[in-house]
Amino acid sequence: MVPASLSGARPRLVATDLDGTLLHADGTVTDRTRAVLDELDERGVPVVFTTGRPVRWMEQLWDAVGGHGLAICSNGGIVYDVAERRVRDFSAVPRAVGLEVADLVRAAVPGTTFAIEHTSGWAREDGFPRHPDDTETVHEGPWESIYVDDVVKVLVVHRDLDPEEFWRRVDAAVGELVTTTWSSTFALVEISAAGVTKATTLERIATELGVGREDVVAFGDMPNDLPMLEWAGLSYAMENAHDSVRDLADHLAPPNDEDGVATVLADLFGLDR
Repeated sequence: MVPASLSGARPRLVATDLDGTLLHADGTVTDRTRAVLDELDERGVPVVFTTGRPVRWMEQLWDAVGGHGLAICSNGGIVYDVAERRVRDFSAVPRAVGLEVADLVRAAVPGTTFAIEHTSGWAREDGFPRHPDDTETVHEGPWESIYVDDVVKVLVVHRDLDPEEFWRRVDAAVGELVTTTWSSTFALVEISAAGVTKATTLERIATELGVGREDVVAFGDMPNDLPMLEWAGLSYAMENAHDSVRDLADHLAPPNDEDGVATVLADLFGLDR
């Protein structure tokens, strides 16, 4: 697969993942990418950022990627109004479901630990690893005590298993109770409410904007992007993407560290000309 332009009308909405896709490996947005995003904004083309990141990991990025519009965070669990800096909508994993999921996974995969992402922060069980980006005080304790009503993502970790094996085992254990996916290089599974993905939330936003799926171009690199790439009318996997993403996408974009998203968008919209 190679980068390709649309034959016919240009996309009316752009959806892009961030880590491994729009951002360089060091987490930055280049001047080249920012210039392309600014030009699309001037042309009135919405760019929706669709990330597995929680909102709190986005604060340093809003100005770099455009401090307005809407973003999809937590793999579809949150729609965030960037201009107003507020959670507009969220899809919660009900408490009863979250407690049942933990029981099922612990039985199927002993040694698993859990954490939650909610609309204003996160909490973890004892033993769940702390991400280096999380420096603030976090609530720690037994699963039943940390589970709140606005959980948008359950995080499940195993320190010893292969990532893909762990995902398969967790997915088999929970069945259709929830939606499982992963986007990490270690054994971390990300769990959303049943039926909630980047794609389902993006579809809602596109409908609000009067845009059909055939007019959406999407970019991604990891398995949590698969539903979005399958839904969009035109899809690009990054050259550095997971094999499953490369196999599914319509086309291949240059690597994220070579501004692949910006390169493809410039071609699709004739920006370099």
